[in-house]
Amino acid sequence: MLKEKVEKVLNELRPYLKSEGGNVELVDVSEDGVVKVRLTGSCGCCPMSTYTLKMGIEQKLKEAVPEVKEVKQA
Repeated sequence: MLKEKVEKVLNELRPYLKSEGGNVELVDVSEDGVVKVRLTGSCGCCPMSTYTLKMGIEQKLKEAVPEVKEVKQA
């Protein structure tokens, strides 16, 4: 159930990432609320990818899915 909630939020974020030539792939969701994602395309090699991951993806996931404790790059 948690994985489906996370995927739903990522689907909402994907158009923004795709508009910049990137995307995000869900790798894993652990039982303790750690989400592992892989940034792809332009986002994968962008110097701002850490900012995108923490201030964009992680923040949105924590707001929408309270069970999420942290988002890490896989």
